[in-house]
Amino acid sequence: MNSVVVVGAQWGDEGKGKVVDYFAKQANTIVRYAGGNNAGHTIVVKGEKTILHLIPSGVLHKGKVGVLGNGMVVDPAVLLHEMEGLSKKGIKLTSKNFFISERAHLIMPYHKRIDLAREKAKSKKGKIGTTGRGIGPAYEDKATRAGIRFVDLLNEKVFEERLRAVLKEKNAYLKHVFKERGFSFAAVQKEYLGYGRLLKRYVTDVSQLLDGMLMKGKRILFEGAQGTLLDIDHGTYPFVTSSNAGVGGVLAGCGVSPYFLQEIVGVIKAYTTRVGGGPFPTELTDAVGQHLRREGAEYGATTGRARRCGWFDAVVGRYGVRVNGFTGLALTKLDTLTGLDPIRICTGYRVGRKRITEFPSDIRQMEQAKPIYEEMPGWKEDIRGARKVEDLPRNARRYVKKLESLVGVPFFLMSVGPQRAQSIVIENPFET
Repeated sequence: MNSVVVVGAQWGDEGKGKVVDYFAKQANTIVRYAGGNNAGHTIVVKGEKTILHLIPSGVLHKGKVGVLGNGMVVDPAVLLHEMEGLSKKGIKLTSKNFFISERAHLIMPYHKRIDLAREKAKSKKGKIGTTGRGIGPAYEDKATRAGIRFVDLLNEKVFEERLRAVLKEKNAYLKHVFKERGFSFAAVQKEYLGYGRLLKRYVTDVSQLLDGMLMKGKRILFEGAQGTLLDIDHGTYPFVTSSNAGVGGVLAGCGVSPYFLQEIVGVIKAYTTRVGGGPFPTELTDAVGQHLRREGAEYGATTGRARRCGWFDAVVGRYGVRVNGFTGLALTKLDTLTGLDPIRICTGYRVGRKRITEFPSDIRQMEQAKPIYEEMPGWKEDIRGARKVEDLPRNARRYVKKLESLVGVPFFLMSVGPQRAQSIVIENPFET
């Protein structure tokens, strides 16, 4: 197989970093196709934790090429800081192993200030739970054709013209709508032209680059950020991110042909979590929820916020399979359920007198949805040493089989601990 896509199947935070890190061993190139530094992927290698926000997780393997696609919005200051952090770990990104799409949009200082001001102005119920990194406002400018891309940044005259035009509008918006101070044109221009000089060597036509690699038979791993339920089109709108986090984002965010997308792996947690506002039918606020948060270390890699935790939701799982066309799944954090008995699985929702088993688009239905549960016996054995399915306790194996039958797709991989080696590999999609 030439390509594998890794997509979050829930509300993000499913453990995609570890899955990408594993599959990246067989890939030549790893590509991020959407989102910005509102996403964080955590990888633990030999006890050392690395958190990446923009750069593809697979670059922790030697000899790999990392690519940022045009579907991303990039804060150049954050990118340079991340590159410096990797350099200190001995991972050098050069103009031969790291590329940025010339069509990727820049996150500007006014995007971040607008993001925070909007969230501050909302009522408690209306808050989205934005990270305040300027992601939404940057995508908004992209859609209204007011955005600034890397290719614009590298032409000083074009950059000056576009910045001057947009900054006048943004400063007026900040001042008159939010009573916030604006920005100096000269200061922003100087700062960003400096970033441009530092990053120019990495900027290229990524669509052409990837097409050439695929035509030569190179193996490419497309790395998703966030999750399906945060997709701007298919998520729990308006409690979503501002990009296509699902598989559709690959084509739009990289400029590759659908012909090359051969294996699509969904990453799904053995329970459910989400960060920020929005409906969450299986959320637990009791001792079980505390167990999941504590044992699963459920705190955001980007913000440090405690994640909301709940039982596995098969309605969400089936929906992720349908809209992405997953050919297989990677099940993560199975070990976190150790010690819980019984374990519950949501198989449908009760909305008023109606029972539904398909994920609704109506946010009011989601807010009213009450989970319908099935119970299964738990296990007490430590499973972090398991390397084959047969090594798992009987009840853990039964739980895994039940999840497969409910979502309708087999598991390629199961994670039984945070370390790179703590995995059960059933099938490697690069080798099918």
